Amino acid sequence: MFTRAISLLSVMFLLSACGGSNGANSELNSGTNVHNSDISGTSGAGKVSSSELYTLESGSQDELIDKIGDRVYFTFNSSSLTDTAQKTLRRQAGWLLKNKSVGITIEGHCDERGTREFNLALGDRRANAVKNFLMSLGVTANRVTTISYGKERPEYLGSNEAAWSKNRRAVMVVK
Repeated sequence: MFTRAISLLSVMFLLSACGGSNGANSELNSGTNVHNSDISGTSGAGKVSSSELYTLESGSQDELIDKIGDRVYFTFNSSSLTDTAQKTLRRQAGWLLKNKSVGITIEGHCDERGTREFNLALGDRRANAVKNFLMSLGVTANRVTTISYGKERPEYLGSNEAAWSKNRRAVMVVK
């Protein structure tokens, strides 16, 4: 399986290298994230604007992450939305109202402290707090599902406040 992936990547690299002078432009048009602001062989003075570097599919998870942010954080043992979380959720609601065909799942997460059952319930309260806030801003309930992972899917490992604060979150995932 690993050998097949390496072979596929090698072929893709060779094909892109053989693309000639259009290689940079074909990569730009493919939707690949290119973060080089000075690509030779492009029109103009050789500078490419950030809007030309890549295009994000409207309503995609990548667009959500890149333009809005896909997560909000909570304080210890709480499902109350902070001012910062509410600000992010307002941007998310605006994005959802613009992308009316997008459905989402809100994942509720917790840090490692507490029992499995307690954290599953807390993650559920967090996900539903986000859902209810989005609904109060005009997002229809049939577009939003929730799930709690409790402490089962930590994003950061460690038994310290730095890790715990990043694991107390709700994440919006485009379906």
